[in-house]
Amino acid sequence: MLKNCKNVSRLVFGKGSFDELDRILHPIRVENEGYMVFVVDKYFQNRALEARLPLHKRDSLYFIDVNLYEPKTTQIDVLRDEVLDKKGLPAGVIGIGGGSIMDIAKALSLMLTNKGSSASYQGLNLIKNPGVYHCGIPTISGTGAECSTTAVLTGPNKKLGVKCDWTVFDQLILDPELTATVPAEQWFYTGMDCYIHCVEANHGQYQNAFSKAYSQQAMELCQEVFLKGGSGQNPENNEKLMIASLMGGYSLTYSEVGVCHALSYGLSYILGYRHGLANCLVFNHLNGYYPKGVREFQEMVKNHHIELPQGLAKNWTSDTILVMSKVAYGLDHMWRHALGLNWKEKVSLEKIQEVYYRL
Repeated sequence: MLKNCKNVSRLVFGKGSFDELDRILHPIRVENEGYMVFVVDKYFQNRALEARLPLHKRDSLYFIDVNLYEPKTTQIDVLRDEVLDKKGLPAGVIGIGGGSIMDIAKALSLMLTNKGSSASYQGLNLIKNPGVYHCGIPTISGTGAECSTTAVLTGPNKKLGVKCDWTVFDQLILDPELTATVPAEQWFYTGMDCYIHCVEANHGQYQNAFSKAYSQQAMELCQEVFLKGGSGQNPENNEKLMIASLMGGYSLTYSEVGVCHALSYGLSYILGYRHGLANCLVFNHLNGYYPKGVREFQEMVKNHHIELPQGLAKNWTSDTILVMSKVAYGLDHMWRHALGLNWKEKVSLEKIQEVYYRL
């Protein structure tokens, strides 16, 4: 099926581009009640970046601890109600942080103009009204959330994105200097999310010249960063990875993720594993599906001296593994891309459980 894709409307890239934020927001501040909502990773509270936020008198600032759990529908609903009750409809939402903050900012923008719980909008094109202006400023690279049409949320019954054209940010500010303080392991795990996006986008029935153009360039940048760029972070690597993340996200616009993401969603939804780590834990055991990608991934792990957790399954009950498997098995669109329309003839709950038992 052909897709009529929506991309980010405006984008500024480069060192120091964060300082353009106040100028960029100026013409937007006349909208609605004339104030901005800043949603910022709690990591930056009482740090240098907080002092650089271009806050005006009526603006609202929320520091959110994304280490507690991945974005939830209940979290978005509570935040939406608080924002509207305090000051009415804002002119815009500014998200500053990693993939979770990007998803929170996108979801909040939409739910400010749509009634009911965000859980009722988990799926494709269920949103009724466009959201308010929203700007994304990533401080870690790899998730692709900065350019995707999806805000991934964990609801009462499923982990699934709120997905539509209106989810896409109106503005991106890509300043690689903001990623300089990311802890090494988190930098690696999130960067691998980008690499895995590209492997999966390129291996499945929805891959095409459009998705390949983005995914291949993003993979080359990942290879430069994680195989040829030394064993750690540096300004040049951070620039490359920020662009790789953007291109990796775009590669999914006209393609889809696959086996790894289906299985990692089971880990995240049931056991709360962070998305980047969950992807790495799973991908390490998927050589039967993506042999070349897994070999290269393992080289990257070795090159950056990453110790992937081992022996996790011994602490899980068979019931827990079964529930995780059912979550993964239920993500039909991912399996369909990876294995074809007859994917249920090629994979079963038992086969999925076997992978989890190897973790």
